Amino acid sequence: MVGNSQMANAAEIVGSAKAAENKVAMCIGCHGIPGYKATFPEVYQVPKIGGQSAIYIQNALKAYQKGDRKHPSMRGIAGSLTEQDIADLAAYYSQQK
Repeated sequence: MVGNSQMANAAEIVGSAKAAENKVAMCIGCHGIPGYKATFPEVYQVPKIGGQSAIYIQNALKAYQKGDRKHPSMRGIAGSLTEQDIADLAAYYSQQK
């Protein structure tokens, strides 16, 4: 029944927008600037993440962690995040307008 225990632990993670206020500094440098274009590894239009659904943000960050999404900066940032960090950031940005 290890699988059921692992599923229960994952289901217990609840994102906190308040907790994310101390975690967004790594995001706002790019995602907080309307129309921002990053230049590494190539010129890239940085997407607006405020107002996206929490599920979309969680899935995107997990895809960067796994390497399914390839942007090297985002892969490094996502790789440093815990499951709780991801849930908190998703809660925070999903509440933005």
